Amino acid sequence: MSVSQAKVKSVLSGDTLVLVSVNNPSQERLLSLAFVSAPRFQRDKEEPFAFQSRDFLRRLTVGKVIQFRVLYSVPTGTKRDYGTVILQGGERLPDACVAEGWVKLRDDSRRKELSEESESLLHNLELQEAKAKADGRGVWAGQGGIIENSYDLPDAKALVEKCQGKDLDAIVERVLAGDRMILRLFLFPSKHLQTIVTVAGIRAPKRANTAEGREQPAEPLANESQQFVETRLLQRNVKVNILGLTPQNQLICVVKHPNGSIADFLLKAGLAQCTDFHSTLLGTEMKALRQAEKYAKDNQLGLYKGHVENKVSGGNEIEATVARIVRTDTITLRTRSGSEKTVQLSSIRGPKPKDDKQGPFEAEAKEFLRKKLIGKHVRATTDGIKPPSEGYEEREVATIIANNKNVALVLVEAGYASVIRHRKDDNDRSPFYDDLIAAEEAAQSGQRGMWSSKAPAAKTYQDYSESLQKAKIQSSVLQRQKKIPAVVDYVKSGSRFTVLIPRENGKLTFVLSGIRAPRSARNATEKAEPFGQDAHDFANRRCLQRDVEIDVETTDKQGGFIGVLYINRENFAKLLLEEGYATVHAYSAEQSGHANELFAAERKAKEARKGIWHDYDPAAEEQDGEAPSTVPDTSIPSNANGTSPNGTSAKKDYRDVIITHIDPTNCALKIQHISPNASHALTNLMSAFRTFHVSPSNSSSSTAPPKTGEVVAAKFSEDKEWYRSRVQRNDRDAKTSEVLFIDYGNSESVSWRDIRPLGPADRFGVGKLKAQATDAQLSFCQFPTGNKEYMNDAMAFLRETVEGRQVVAKVDFVEKGAGGAGQEGLLWVTIFDPNGQGEGQEVNVNEEVVAEGLAMVSRKLKGWEQGQVDVVKRLREREEGAKGERRGMWEYGDLTED
Repeated sequence: MSVSQAKVKSVLSGDTLVLVSVNNPSQERLLSLAFVSAPRFQRDKEEPFAFQSRDFLRRLTVGKVIQFRVLYSVPTGTKRDYGTVILQGGERLPDACVAEGWVKLRDDSRRKELSEESESLLHNLELQEAKAKADGRGVWAGQGGIIENSYDLPDAKALVEKCQGKDLDAIVERVLAGDRMILRLFLFPSKHLQTIVTVAGIRAPKRANTAEGREQPAEPLANESQQFVETRLLQRNVKVNILGLTPQNQLICVVKHPNGSIADFLLKAGLAQCTDFHSTLLGTEMKALRQAEKYAKDNQLGLYKGHVENKVSGGNEIEATVARIVRTDTITLRTRSGSEKTVQLSSIRGPKPKDDKQGPFEAEAKEFLRKKLIGKHVRATTDGIKPPSEGYEEREVATIIANNKNVALVLVEAGYASVIRHRKDDNDRSPFYDDLIAAEEAAQSGQRGMWSSKAPAAKTYQDYSESLQKAKIQSSVLQRQKKIPAVVDYVKSGSRFTVLIPRENGKLTFVLSGIRAPRSARNATEKAEPFGQDAHDFANRRCLQRDVEIDVETTDKQGGFIGVLYINRENFAKLLLEEGYATVHAYSAEQSGHANELFAAERKAKEARKGIWHDYDPAAEEQDGEAPSTVPDTSIPSNANGTSPNGTSAKKDYRDVIITHIDPTNCALKIQHISPNASHALTNLMSAFRTFHVSPSNSSSSTAPPKTGEVVAAKFSEDKEWYRSRVQRNDRDAKTSEVLFIDYGNSESVSWRDIRPLGPADRFGVGKLKAQATDAQLSFCQFPTGNKEYMNDAMAFLRETVEGRQVVAKVDFVEKGAGGAGQEGLLWVTIFDPNGQGEGQEVNVNEEVVAEGLAMVSRKLKGWEQGQVDVVKRLREREEGAKGERRGMWEYGDLTED
């Protein structure tokens, strides 16, 4: 008999080997050991010592090259050859098996016609068997040898919980595919479990199979992947770490060859791909698998033959500043060159707005990210390009590192983002993908953020700038607070913002005081003023979504709040001025208390020729004299060349006032002067006054008429509060008195029941604090008092424009002897609204009244008015414009022609 050579693929039992060709592993043959029989394997119950018998032969032969000689064949059913085997160390089979007692001689051994060589072999085996019997070896032990081998897994979850984290011994019984095999797990010495397992972390190509009556072809390299595992693991001892279960209730395991995890070797050979579904089970071990997969890609092995890695333009790490939080998963970066780009955080998605469970967390998650990132320096590495979808443009996906922390990971850990499950061919993912998966699982189990079973409290911001009335009410509250913490939610222009006040749940429009910034275009059809867009962009860069502090000073007529905005403890108006993106509004700067700072900043921009001062000429300014004030120079009394009648410079008399009342019969004004001392004194007096009259001991009223001219306490009908009043006349029949509220200027008829003595004169009398309402008239203006309809229009305009608002009154003339008792006289004034157009641009109310056709220039100018040639000329031009456009009283033509 000739001697052949083969490699042992597997061992079926203690007496049968599966051999493969050394040069062609696909060629297989069975060889049974001659003259012997081993205990049989049966699915329902194995014979005693069947496993031990096979295991002895397995350890000797599997994976090794042997020499064999066929002695005889049995042609029953499948032809089977019987012979002997010589191992590489010279050991012979079946001799070794018989000597150890793991096989018995067959009863029919001598029924065959034997050659001399076979006779000698058989005789030698009989001697060895007799010795093994005598020694009680192997199957001759007489007892034991029974191993319970189960093929069923009734409670897979319980097994996972029991064995998780432990290394179990096992044998690979069969390789179904590169990532699936049948293992015999050694649960106990006498109890084994044979079951299908899936190799954790990988997906190998599928082999050909038949599903629903149709044959499914094998995927590329499926057979190679299976053979790769077979040659290394089939019937080898392995260590198994059970991690979890598949949806089909199969075990997911790490299968370790003595040289390492088989998954790692498969991936390096390019015969499998990483799968994200097991990432949370593997934890940090997933990184090693991805590195192995990358090795195959880089070297174009197996499945990656011809693979070319996508190269992303600008994929290197860059340093940038976070300019804006677009959404929880999307931010805008500003590079050192000043360019901006919007990127999406790799592999994560913020709370879905339309998801009932996630949606309520959207604002909270965005605010969490804003506090972490806005204005911070970060490192950004582009991981890929996200194609356009769902109305979104193509966008880079990037890993953002801030303070040495992965921002995406921080979001996922806090429960404010979920991890995207990428397609297997989607390589535009985070290099920390497995950490993200693990963090998401931890956040879900910890019920953090949007994984919480409890929805967050809804936070709704009340719009304080919704109406002028609401703005006035809130302004009085905010003015008493200093440096209110706020967040700039939106930049409308260089000096106008939408600001959130989280502690008040308030939102308001905020306008910088003391400056005027050029307008930016509000839409594509509108043209911006020079440097308007530059100012807008500068404000966006420095303020958008930043934490700021605000001081509220007053309101404008659109409901905007005017004041100082501090960014990093610096007055932002000063920063705008230093960059040449604004000019100082002289009057409001003085009133804000920051005039020196603002003028110094403007001077600095002029000297540096920045922004709007790029063509600044100091010499020209010196020739022109003092730079003109933003408020028109109409000082009174003066003549046409700006001097007083005696040739000296006219003294300017500007006053902060509130228009407290407008007389509907002639549009005469009642004004209240504003100064820190006066306002404080009136506030204190009124607080004490109301407290005094609320007291029951001071609640007596008289049924007798009060004296005309007497200062009393009267209850105002609208708010039911008590105010200082002067009795003007009595109606004895109706038992009422017409009273003038001396601190506000309005009057009304009050029942005697609602009139009582003033109280202690030393506390509430006009000697303690003089009447605060002062009589005033608009200079140069003559109202149509004879026409009720036109007067109503004039009243409506003035009420909308100035009533109840803080404005600037330039006193043109004081008419001594006129006005109320205790007053300096009737004030003839020009009213300026410094914030009438919302961004520091003043409005001359006198001119506006004339321009709207609601008043005419006085036909009989007083002496002090006649000297104001330029002012009168400008007013007459506005009047002519109103006539030409048939506005107001001029709708039917010129009233003065007759």
